[in-house]
Order: sequence, then structure tokens, then C-alpha cells
Amino acid sequence: MERKGVKKIAIFASGSGSNAENIFRYFQNKRGVEIQKVLTNNPKAGVIGRFHALGMDVKVFTRSMFQEESFLEMLDDMDLVVLAGFLWLVPAYLIKAFPNRIINIHPALLPNYGGKGMHGMHVHEAVIQNKEKETGITIHFVNEEYDKGEIIMQKRFDIIQGDTPQSIADKIHALEYEWLPKAIEMVLDEK
Repeated sequence: MERKGVKKIAIFASGSGSNAENIFRYFQNKRGVEIQKVLTNNPKAGVIGRFHALGMDVKVFTRSMFQEESFLEMLDDMDLVVLAGFLWLVPAYLIKAFPNRIINIHPALLPNYGGKGMHGMHVHEAVIQNKEKETGITIHFVNEEYDKGEIIMQKRFDIIQGDTPQSIADKIHALEYEWLPKAIEMVLDEK
């Protein structure tokens, strides 16, 4: 993986793309790292308009395309794949092709509140319902199971009286924006 020149990142997003744009802006003026591809499984995702405004195309793909090994051609010489609000389970062939080179961010302190269906407000509602004392984000490598890959970093905060799922979501987003780009940079520096 040691390569002279630019390290190339592909970002996968299913929703608005705010984390994807944040990553793009973080690396925009940094030498040696380039957001080269943005892909989505949702033809109505906000990430499409967000990146068109930045002058970049977003590739849309279907579930059947994602399940075929020929999908790797879309990621030809990427150094890292970042899941930024991408909700599908990553197929084994893709994990094998990018060992410890696919990063995901989860809006809770894994292993708690992870797994299929645990995303967005579902997580924050469960955290409040279970009267947790703290929550945060987990940035981890992707393996064959939802939210079970090796943890790269966690950042946490205390839940205070009066916190709601929305106030927790706002605090989570602030942590994501601050730490996901830094975690990506750290992983790239180690490669």
C-alpha cells in the first residue's frame, strides 16, 4: 500500500452527505490526500446535490451491483473507503479486497447500540430510553458484521438532564465532524 503520490479516498453515503462534505472540505487543501469518488445507494440522497455543488459527480449504484465482485472496478485504485452514513452491510468480497481499509462511523459507543437497524435517531432514542450516563461516536474498521470491526477511536460525552434524542444527535454530529476526518488521516498515515 506504500505508494508515492496521492492517497485516494472513496466515500459511500446514503443520506444528506453532511459528513461526506465535511471530509471533502477537510482534505481539500491538504497535499497527498484526495477525495476521488463519492458513491451512493440512494438515487434521492442529498449527497448527490451537495457534491454536484462542489463540482463532483456522485455514482449511484443498486443492491445487485453492490453484490457483484465487478463492483470493485468502481474502486479500482482507492487507498481507503469511508462509509459516512452508509447503511448497507458491506459484502465479504469488498472487505477482502480492502482489508482494514474500510472505515465506518457509528453514532454510539460500540459494542452498545450497534447492529442492523441501529442508526440515526434509533440509536439516540435507545440511549435515552435506557438512561445511559454517556454516549458518543465510534470510528471502526468494517468487517462482515454490522458494527463489529476493530475500533479505531471512540469519543464520548456525558448525557445531561434535559438531553433529548435531538440534542444528543446534535452533539454526535459535532463529534463526527471533528473526529472522522482526523481518524481518516491517522489511518492513512499508518498505511
